[in-house]
Amino acid sequence: MTSKTLKVGLVQQSVANNDKMINWQKSADRIAELAENGCECILLQELHSTLYFCQQEDTNAFDLAEPIPGPATEFFGELAEKHNIVLVTSLFEKRGSGLYHNTAVVFDRSKEIAGKYRKMHIPDDPGFYEKFYFTPGDMGFTPIQTSVGKLGVLVCWDQWYPEAARLMAMAGADLLFYPTAIGWDMTDTDDERDRQFNAWQTIQRAHAVANSVPVIVANRTGFEASPIDGDPGIQFWGQSFITGPQGEILAQASADEEQVLAVELDMTRTEQVKRIWPYFRDRRIDAYEDLTRRWRD
Repeated sequence: MTSKTLKVGLVQQSVANNDKMINWQKSADRIAELAENGCECILLQELHSTLYFCQQEDTNAFDLAEPIPGPATEFFGELAEKHNIVLVTSLFEKRGSGLYHNTAVVFDRSKEIAGKYRKMHIPDDPGFYEKFYFTPGDMGFTPIQTSVGKLGVLVCWDQWYPEAARLMAMAGADLLFYPTAIGWDMTDTDDERDRQFNAWQTIQRAHAVANSVPVIVANRTGFEASPIDGDPGIQFWGQSFITGPQGEILAQASADEEQVLAVELDMTRTEQVKRIWPYFRDRRIDAYEDLTRRWRD
């Protein structure tokens, strides 16, 4: 078996305002750092252009959305071409009047868009009122073909669903990417914070294990105040990480610092793991029909 490696990177950053150019330039500086370090594929966090506006339901926030193609895709497409990298970005997409998505856009060493993915699972919880803003994706779970392989790109709340990861892997995804914006309510106890973070990391490590693929997760960091009086705001917990195909942590960022991670993945080992642990061979697809039901009564 011919040895094959792939150096991947991610950017974990804070967001202090809705000035897109400031936030884009911060991302651009970190992308340049990772590219100089030899990374061929780089992931940015969820909705990295602006503050996390979903802490409240506000129709004025729709002004932050933009079309695809648009200013964001032009900016990041130029970076992908300049640095000769595969770049996974995230933006608030205005698809049409009154129709918006939470969308990941991938560039493959070019200004041209290689593919996109619209977030399928949309949360609606205190501080995360995403159903007000985002229409659920309608593109299914289809990996994006690039020069470094097939990328299974999913977004934040998607990361809790084993079905999403499985369907991407079944379609041939070589790696799973999760741009993310998740954090603690400031009133959470330390014990509750530990439970939430451990659950979040464990479920994604499990996706790596169950599908024998590396997983790359970029989460934002920093405190973002709520615009609602009396609401405590969100402390985004950072701790972005990269795993190998058996869920092993290869690199992890801090909770509260802006940081980049870079890891050289042994894709030959990924293939070997799939041969030793043949989950797809042994799946009982004849007995899984109830998975398409909401509940088993």
